[in-house]
Amino acid sequence: MFSDEHQMSVSIESSWTKCQHLAQESRGCQTRVIDSTEAGVQSVCSVMRSTQTDQQDHLSPKFLQDQQHELHSERLKEFVHRVEAAVIRELVRNAKSHAFDDFQVNWEERNQKVLCLHQLQHPKAVERCLHVTSVSWTCTGASIACAYGRMAEGDWNQDKSYVCMWNLDHGGLKPQQADVVINVSTAVTCLCCHPKQPALIAGGLYSGEVLVWDTSQTTDPVLAQTGMSADSHREPVCQVTWVPLNTKGEFGVLSACSGGRLLLWTLNSEQGRFDVKSAFILIQQQIPSCGTNFKVQGTVTVGVTSMDLSTWDPDTLIVGSEGGLLLRCSLSSQTPAALPPESQSVPLRAPAVFSFKPGSGPVHSIHYSPFHRNLFLSAGTDGLTHLHSLLQNNPLLSLRVSDTYVFKVQWSPSRPLVFAAATGQGEVQIFDLSGRSLRPAATIGPEGVQKAATCLAFNGQNGGLLAVGGSDGMVSVWKLSTDLSEQKPSETHFLEQIANQAAE
Repeated sequence: MFSDEHQMSVSIESSWTKCQHLAQESRGCQTRVIDSTEAGVQSVCSVMRSTQTDQQDHLSPKFLQDQQHELHSERLKEFVHRVEAAVIRELVRNAKSHAFDDFQVNWEERNQKVLCLHQLQHPKAVERCLHVTSVSWTCTGASIACAYGRMAEGDWNQDKSYVCMWNLDHGGLKPQQADVVINVSTAVTCLCCHPKQPALIAGGLYSGEVLVWDTSQTTDPVLAQTGMSADSHREPVCQVTWVPLNTKGEFGVLSACSGGRLLLWTLNSEQGRFDVKSAFILIQQQIPSCGTNFKVQGTVTVGVTSMDLSTWDPDTLIVGSEGGLLLRCSLSSQTPAALPPESQSVPLRAPAVFSFKPGSGPVHSIHYSPFHRNLFLSAGTDGLTHLHSLLQNNPLLSLRVSDTYVFKVQWSPSRPLVFAAATGQGEVQIFDLSGRSLRPAATIGPEGVQKAATCLAFNGQNGGLLAVGGSDGMVSVWKLSTDLSEQKPSETHFLEQIANQAAE
């Protein structure tokens, strides 16, 4: 049914493949359109800097090649050899000279010794004719506290008084508006800011009370008060000061009154009261002899008018009295007071261990030197300021400061030989013991009606600031020149020479 059949093959030549080899055809493809964008940035500003140096490399050879200006010429060598011996001899003499040891260049005007920066006053205190009884700087040196009271016909006025504080570093300082105003029921006779806590102020009243105010409390600033008891003072408190206790970082308050008592209080802030730690009293019969024939029969107390605690020895205290006595006392004394037993909880002791030459009137102020452990100043109603040494009873130096009373005297905290004294004539005399003359180096005079300068205080953090309180209720803050506030070379050595007079 089927059979093989062979057919002739037929081939057809491709015309397309042949053309591919003969012609150089190009192939290609097409992509999507490419997007392109141009952008630019520009800086805010441009600054160009350039420097240029002198062409010393080119100038030096030319200079050295100039025979007229040759540095090492024969004539120059001859001159140097000729004067060499004389120059060396003068240099040796100058090296041994002390002519300019104490010389300092003063760039300030010499007549501008003091400048008044602020005049602070409490309007109600001025209206009631209250005196500034005490001023004290806080431990930071930024704020100043002042107390008010008034003397009327030889006696203290017992009307209401004030304690005010101003922050001088505050940008919105208002001289007639204190930052802190504390109303007090009676005259504030003295105050002292805490040495470590700027908000605490200790004060004494005419009533005999001792208080501590916390100025950070706006509602009730009274932190503690002694009240009236058998242990407290019975006469006006003349001075208070903070005393470091045995416990690290804690301070007590030492107070003195015109009745002769010295009381050391410990502060119980939780219960708002004081506790008596030690009690002392000055009895005339128990005062060491000072070479005078003054004798008193019976037990007579010595009225205290001033005191100062040594910064070198917290156990040593100098006390001034109404009768002009000047006594060195010890807070560790265990000598019983020669008084009949009383109802106080702490026994009274006699603290006096040494007596200095007495003055002719009450001693209003005493201040230890912050630069020498044996030197202190005293001043009072005789118008003199006395420089004393603990090693002898006679003063080393006595200066006439005023024809009337001297209410306050204080060493500068930054100049070992400078101190200031406030007088009843309204002047503040500033003395510099390094000068050739013992006249005042500067005087701050009263402005307008003459008023007494009742108190003053140097700023412990800035020795160039001095606060002065007056009987007109004004507190002035003065800036001292660097000549009076910056320590000079060899100044402590000169102070040591003054102190050594006691040993000669």
